[in-house]
Amino acid sequence: MEFLIFLIVAAAVVAGVFWAKKHFRNEIDRAKRINRANKNK
Repeated sequence: MEFLIFLIVAAAVVAGVFWAKKHFRNEIDRAKRINRANKNK
């Protein structure tokens, strides 16, 4: 039973990561560019 719960939680996490990547890709790219610019200073 615990393994089944673990599988459901793992599937939810993976689905959440894919959803976030799809919806927040622009923000993530912008944040990466800002971080790179700050490091280069």
